[in-house]
Amino acid sequence: MAIAAVSISPLGVGLSVSEYVAAAIEVLEAQDRVVWQLDSMFTTLEGEPDDLFEVIRAMQEAVFAAGAERVGTVIKMDDRRDRTVTMAEKVASVEAKRARSSKGD
Repeated sequence: MAIAAVSISPLGVGLSVSEYVAAAIEVLEAQDRVVWQLDSMFTTLEGEPDDLFEVIRAMQEAVFAAGAERVGTVIKMDDRRDRTVTMAEKVASVEAKRARSSKGD
């Protein structure tokens, strides 16, 4: 299981890119192999690495299909092999540490 942050940006389309992001998100909504979460700067994906790469490629193609002629993609992947960790577990771990440190104040 891996977790990836992906940002797919059309270039040369003006200031607003939300319509292109929406096209990429439609790809995620149409599949059931990758868990995903949209935020303001990246979309976080969770699944098997091969599935992540396949979905990311389909997201890129959706942005091209929406009218982009050039697309920049940034991928940051955490592929952990010692144990399975989910997006929710990673966030919960940080929140638990924050809660412990705030009790010491």
